Amino acid sequence: MEKSKLKKLIETATGRVPADLCIKNAKVIDVFDRSVFNADIYISDDYIAGFGGPNFPQAKEVFDARGSYIAPGLIDAHVHIESSHLCPAEFSRLVMPHGTTTIIADPHEICNVCGLDGFDYMIKATENLALKVFVQFPSCVPATPFENSGAVLGAEEIASRIDSRRVLGLGELMNYVGVCNSDDLVLDKIAVSKEHGKDFFDGHCPGLGKSGLDAYIAAGALNDHECISPEGALAKIRRGMYIMLREGSATHDVVTLLPAVNDRNYHRFMFCTDDRQPASIVNEGHIDNNIRIAIKHGLDPLTAITIATYTAANSFGLRNRGAVAPGRLADLILFDDLSDFKVRKVWASGKLVADEGQYLAKDQHVKPEKVSGKMNVKNFSRERLALKLASDRAKAIKIIPYSIVTDASEVKVLRDKNGCWIRNDDDVVKIAVVERHKGTGNVGLGLIQGFGLKGGAIALSIAHDSHNIIVAGDSDEDMEAAVNCLVEMGGGLAIAKKGKVISSIQHEIAGLMCDKPAHEVAEKIESMVDIARKELSVPETVDPFMTLCFMALPVIPSLKITDMGLFDVTQFKHVSVEI
Repeated sequence: MEKSKLKKLIETATGRVPADLCIKNAKVIDVFDRSVFNADIYISDDYIAGFGGPNFPQAKEVFDARGSYIAPGLIDAHVHIESSHLCPAEFSRLVMPHGTTTIIADPHEICNVCGLDGFDYMIKATENLALKVFVQFPSCVPATPFENSGAVLGAEEIASRIDSRRVLGLGELMNYVGVCNSDDLVLDKIAVSKEHGKDFFDGHCPGLGKSGLDAYIAAGALNDHECISPEGALAKIRRGMYIMLREGSATHDVVTLLPAVNDRNYHRFMFCTDDRQPASIVNEGHIDNNIRIAIKHGLDPLTAITIATYTAANSFGLRNRGAVAPGRLADLILFDDLSDFKVRKVWASGKLVADEGQYLAKDQHVKPEKVSGKMNVKNFSRERLALKLASDRAKAIKIIPYSIVTDASEVKVLRDKNGCWIRNDDDVVKIAVVERHKGTGNVGLGLIQGFGLKGGAIALSIAHDSHNIIVAGDSDEDMEAAVNCLVEMGGGLAIAKKGKVISSIQHEIAGLMCDKPAHEVAEKIESMVDIARKELSVPETVDPFMTLCFMALPVIPSLKITDMGLFDVTQFKHVSVEI
């Protein structure tokens, strides 16, 4: 803070100069002891000066809260902006009216496609937003050596960017097996981060056992957003971890993990969204949605708000936000009802940026100069999609509703005269990953059960985390049409039926994000979800895009698919489709 601003802040707090803004008649949420008190809030420039006193001068601007609640701005503790399909400016436009004023972003999606160019784009594109964006440097690019990504970021690349002002540390270290086995390349990344004063990394360790968990946390894992049970959450808290209660578009963990939260340990929990589509944000909300779900299922409202603000700020060492108190950033939200949490107004750094759902800030888009047109597909044709099997029994990726975790199932298959898979009456369709970064010509083939798709194909250039093209369908003709559409567009989403593309949307930024207005993107993707359900019979229990894009992530149990073939996460190796 500049000396002149510091002096003004002190003089505003003592009443020697008028505040820039006074929010009077407020019910202030006190996150330090989870209570409510009545006060006027005096703001100087970006910061809260204090609560005033007798004979304080009239503020330059006065807002009467009329007894409404004022709380700190909400914090998303772990999010991939790219998963919103939106450029950073449009993401800010979408989430801030819901009360989110700070996010901790991991840009490993775009870095897997574009390397350091992707990281630099995200830093530049988030620099001047009303939304405060902190960044974790991606630790797993690629996530594993069992797939082809567009870049490899190692210790040298980490060292070149880790000192950036808004970089807090390393992003989710999904290769927990490498950590526990003391893999040299993994340890190099952790070590260089620690050498630069960034001692902790975001965790990602579903189902990790006791001794492995000890080793992972000892190495520097600060938190985890992949807990699958209350018991697992408590085991990690006992070892000093923070636990994120995640509510994405395809993952719904708040209700599952809420039984682990109690009055002794609530300060070890945070909220996050991880991956959330624009329609989900428009229709349900962002972190405010996590709060409403938690309250509905029995969590005390003041505890829920504390989790969404103070504990999240503390966990990342962001001491200048997360509370309504002197010296904290004037990132504030106004709402009327503790039990029915709906944000009405949002201030960021003392400026009103959202009013009754309308976004008032003027965030500027940043031209994606080095991160567009990333589509290098070679030797692809319909013939490459033929899945030849020597057996009538095969392994299939089995979808678990509302989850990105999968089971492994054995299915009986039909084969044509050439021994190639053809659809039978089971809920099994073909899935493929087409490599799009290095022109290898790789096409990984497998089967997926529970997707519900009939009579068409769905393809995306968003396939966590290496973001090759992933496509599912019951017809090679439709799968080919959908893939070719994405190649021609430079990436995006496509739905094909009877050999023709019936709906698509271009993602010109790395094949991951659109440089289009947020609500326009939300409406288009929502309409495509509707088409997938009505035209291709994808059930309500499966998000046709969010679910599919996670089927290529070979660090989430148990079966997944990469451009190199079917991958068994429990064995951490590729396996044959046929049995």
